[in-house]
Amino acid sequence: MRYSKEEVMQYVQEEDVKFIRLAFCDVFGKQKNISIVADELPRAFEYGIAFDASAITGFGDETRSDLFLWPEPETLTWLPWRPEHGKVVRMFCIIRRPDGSVFECDTRSLLKAAVSDAKAAGLTFYFGAEQEFYLFELDDRNMPTAIPYDHAGYMDIAPEDKGENVRREICLTLEQMGIRPESSHHEEGPGQNEIDFRYTEALEAADNVMTFQTVVRTVARRNGLFADFSPKPLESAPGNGFHINFSVQPDLGSSNLNAAIAGILAKAVPMTVFLNPADNSYRRLGKMKAPGFVSWSSENRSQLIRIPAASGEFRRAELRSADPSANPYIAFTLMIRAALYGIENRLTLPAPADFNLYKADEKLLATLEKLPADLKEAKKAAATDGFVRNFIPAQIMSIYCGE
Repeated sequence: MRYSKEEVMQYVQEEDVKFIRLAFCDVFGKQKNISIVADELPRAFEYGIAFDASAITGFGDETRSDLFLWPEPETLTWLPWRPEHGKVVRMFCIIRRPDGSVFECDTRSLLKAAVSDAKAAGLTFYFGAEQEFYLFELDDRNMPTAIPYDHAGYMDIAPEDKGENVRREICLTLEQMGIRPESSHHEEGPGQNEIDFRYTEALEAADNVMTFQTVVRTVARRNGLFADFSPKPLESAPGNGFHINFSVQPDLGSSNLNAAIAGILAKAVPMTVFLNPADNSYRRLGKMKAPGFVSWSSENRSQLIRIPAASGEFRRAELRSADPSANPYIAFTLMIRAALYGIENRLTLPAPADFNLYKADEKLLATLEKLPADLKEAKKAAATDGFVRNFIPAQIMSIYCGE
């Protein structure tokens, strides 16, 4: 349900809400929040709630440290793991400067602008997220270990799959919050799991990713476990992927989707630092079904982009390079911008790479453009690219691409 301000205040009064969490994220997508009591909600809607930006990574220094959180009522959801009496709810926020202007490092607002520009062009983009995570045991001091919760394999079942009940609790919690999971299963790595979402519009999809990671970490802790979303938790096991399914409407007989894919392929290299922002990200790419080249194909999981077997409203493409350390607002922003570039310029898809990239000979691989091999190379590719600089503010570019 999409609430108005008045409906939020009515809900807070009628549902015995005591605390409201005003949520946002730093430039790397790490979620933050301020908790206010219910009586402060009218002030939050009218004037925003101030916070010290100098304490947030990338938000500035002490010289201009005041920023304000303006809650977005349509994002209201309650937190089911908090007390039923004296409920706690959460809203995502716009970050503004004291003069009312949108803060340039508010990555959620970057995505809102991209969505708006797409709609002005008569296009709507949909995203469905697939994020993988590991479950590790805690030690006797409740600190994370590197001991996987189980040693099951891909789509194994209980008793080998010990994460079954944890995934079930995660899915039920998400449903209580209005988020619709499509499927869940054990992944290939020991203790590795995946939960997939039904597609939705870009901003809601990015919000859902943020909520998902919070729910997974919370439910894992309640079960005495640690949820690890890092790109490569175990050196000898598969990394965690953030597979992003995307589609565009109207598709016009697949011509828009094909042009969108062509645009994303064309800008894949300079986008990489934002899809894979950690040193650890590059120990995952190019190994164990994680792509290492700029290529596409149908159904082939060794590619950067694959087109799954589906038809009608479910026809989509899947970007496979991103990992869960990516800020979803930036990731979706750049994907929309690159897709618009492809559609506006009527780009055509290159020939598909209908072969297994992990088994291909060097001569064949030499015909393909490579993704950056490490974080330094990815930073350089973004810093020198005019397309990325057009849509990512200079302050965020400096944070991602600086040494």
